[in-house]
Amino acid sequence: MSKSAEFYTAAGCPYCAAAREDLEWRGIEFVEYDVEQDAQAHERMLRLTGGTCMVPVIAEEGQPVQVGWMGRGCIITAPAE
Repeated sequence: MSKSAEFYTAAGCPYCAAAREDLEWRGIEFVEYDVEQDAQAHERMLRLTGGTCMVPVIAEEGQPVQVGWMGRGCIITAPAE
């Protein structure tokens, strides 16, 4: 990933924390979105994943690069409206 990435997460997800640490360690710029707090980010994530409600999701240029972390992820709920 050479450009700024979008990073979709949820609070308390250990896989999101591991993915964040890896992105930072590799020096990859990213914008982080908490999909349980941000309804628009939640909808973007669902479009990227084809409806999969699992984080973390890393996307670049509008395309998912990675869903989950090391084969695992956290199932999330829709944000309160």
